Amino acid sequence: MKRTSIEPRRWLLPGALSAVLAGSGVWYGLIQQPRTTVEAPTPVTEHSVREETSSSSPSEAGVALHAETAEPEPANATTPKSLGSEPFAASLSGTDIDGALKADTNGELVINLQVRDFFDYFLSTVGEVSPETAIHQIHAMARTHLPEPASAQALALLDQYLAYKQASLSVMQTRLDPSREGDPAYQLSALGDAMTQLKELRQNTFSSDVHKAFFGLEESYSEYTLATLAIQQRSDLSEQGKQALLQWHRDQLPAELRETEQHLHASTVQQQARTAAINSAASPDAAGRQLAELGVDQDGVDSVVGYLKQREHFDQRFQDFQDAMDRESSSGLAEADLEKQREALLEQHFQEEQDRTWARLKLLDNS
Repeated sequence: MKRTSIEPRRWLLPGALSAVLAGSGVWYGLIQQPRTTVEAPTPVTEHSVREETSSSSPSEAGVALHAETAEPEPANATTPKSLGSEPFAASLSGTDIDGALKADTNGELVINLQVRDFFDYFLSTVGEVSPETAIHQIHAMARTHLPEPASAQALALLDQYLAYKQASLSVMQTRLDPSREGDPAYQLSALGDAMTQLKELRQNTFSSDVHKAFFGLEESYSEYTLATLAIQQRSDLSEQGKQALLQWHRDQLPAELRETEQHLHASTVQQQARTAAINSAASPDAAGRQLAELGVDQDGVDSVVGYLKQREHFDQRFQDFQDAMDRESSSGLAEADLEKQREALLEQHFQEEQDRTWARLKLLDNS
């Protein structure tokens, strides 16, 4: 199965733009001794990764790497889909590797988003294992399963990705002005500035093909989200005008994202209509009829109507309970006696423990 804690396209969410301010390089400064012994070449530290990629050419690095491992698989090779039954980190147990490293028929590394996903799959274990251990595992996989020059290219790209993670911390740690952080326009401006800084950092760190492969879709969606937030804040547009502009921006998304976003938008509109039908209905049965007209199947209608009737019954019992409490409060009983009486009335009006819990919560809301 896929690892549930890693969502390969985690930025494909309505609030995704705020993720540019989320920490993603925390592991970088936590160097410690590996806690896991692995069946692979000598442990590789982040420092040694930099030395290899800066002091050796790809071909020289390849010779040094393969001196410690068995012969690589033939060209067009790829890393496996799983780490097996005993992965180096317990959290990876039972999961498939997210992403892959792959060589083409010429032995060159295939550059795509799967490479970034592959790096993130291993780096996400830092904290559970040391950074050295996670980085070493990536090295071992590249050396064992890729031919040259793909192996050396993958490790050089990993070094760039680590450097990007470190440099991005300064952007992610930028603090908002406390006096303005409640201002939506200021928030939007801060998000735009952070997105711009990250994009410039990526352009300066990676080649254009790597930048596009690793971050192209993410940046397209972030820019789309920024545009939609800006449109929603405008007071000079009618609601129809806003919807027309939002649809135009939706149509500009890359094909890989456009269908997903259209589906999310359609689902949101549909859900809003169903919620409005429930809120405006005069009774549970009326809500059921409106939901059926909006395409909800009979099982769904029955479950909603049943729930609304239960809540209606609960509200009536709660009103009776509160009326009884008001009578007791005016009887002159001491506070301790009133507390005992309240518990007795809860038992009387709400036989189920769950209902008594909801009643207590509602009392707190009312107070």
